[in-house]
Formats: sequence, structure tokens, C-alpha cells
Amino acid sequence: MKRHYFINDDLNDLKLIAQQLEQAGVTTPQIHVLSEDDAGVKAHRLNDVEAVLRKDVVGGTERGALVGAIGATLILAAAWATGVAEIISWVPPVFLAVIVLGFCTWEGGLIGIQEPHADFIRFRDSLKAGKHVLAVDIGSDQEHILHKVTSEHPRLSPAGEGPAAPGWFVGARARFEQMITGTAWRHQ
Repeated sequence: MKRHYFINDDLNDLKLIAQQLEQAGVTTPQIHVLSEDDAGVKAHRLNDVEAVLRKDVVGGTERGALVGAIGATLILAAAWATGVAEIISWVPPVFLAVIVLGFCTWEGGLIGIQEPHADFIRFRDSLKAGKHVLAVDIGSDQEHILHKVTSEHPRLSPAGEGPAAPGWFVGARARFEQMITGTAWRHQ
């Protein structure tokens, strides 16, 4: 799958585009709107980008875990190289290594929550100008649907492409929603 980005300044137009995409076979979990007008997105019943995904929490946590793993490895290597573990046992060095790994992972997440997600940094100026970003995850078999629908909306500006959520994840999310509600995931 590939994620296509578009910029528009009208939530009504984005609502219509989302409806047209859904009627043509694109599921709601494939369509997201990123905006600083969260209330407007909710009022138009658009599928917004969750707050936690707007920030680099996952990336920060991963980087923190990597730093923590390196730190834990250094602690264990130092305990082995100095022979301290033979004197006091391995429990304190292992305990310290686990604490360092956990702390660095946690701290990385806290740092990441302060940073915008790498995929959305390029839209910062457009969002501050009151525009909205439409992100559509499309499989190669749906490219023609996206092109047909978006070509009918002249105020919709293409804004690039990027990696999409994995197809299995989008499908699982749609099936989960269908299981919970007993209906297909569609906007009303």
C-alpha cells in the first residue's frame, strides 16, 4: 500500500471526497484527515489522525529503547570485564541494566511526544494556515479509484506520497469495527 497526501482548505469538500471514495470501495480506515481544527473534523464525521499518531511517540520510544539497550549492554560488559559480578553476584548489574533500559525507553517516549511525527512535519505550514491534509492509503488495485475521485475536485492539491499503514492492519481495523458495530465501517 501507498499513502497519498492531498491538501484542501474546505472540510465540506473533504467530507464529499471521503464519501465518494467509500462509495467506490475504499474503506474508512484507509482515509484520514489531519487538521488543527479537530472540532471541525469531528463535526464533519471525518476519520481523523489520532492524537498519539500525530506525535513521534513510537519513534522516540524505539530510539530510547535502542539507547537503553546499548547502555544495558555496556553495564553488563563492564560488570563482566571488571569481575565485579563474580564478587557481588550478577543480580545488581542485571537489575541496573534493566532499570537503564526501562528509563531510556520511557524517556525516549517522552521526548517523542513533544515532536511532530516525521510523516507530518512537511505539512506544518499548511496546517498553521488553516488547511487540512487528506491522507489516503491505497493498494495498487485502487489507484484508479483515487485518481478518478480526486480529479473531480480542483481545490484538492496533491501533496506527495509516503509509506502507508500495512494492508493487514487496515483490514484488521475494518473487520474489528464491523465486529463491534455489526455493520461495515462507513460514515453516516
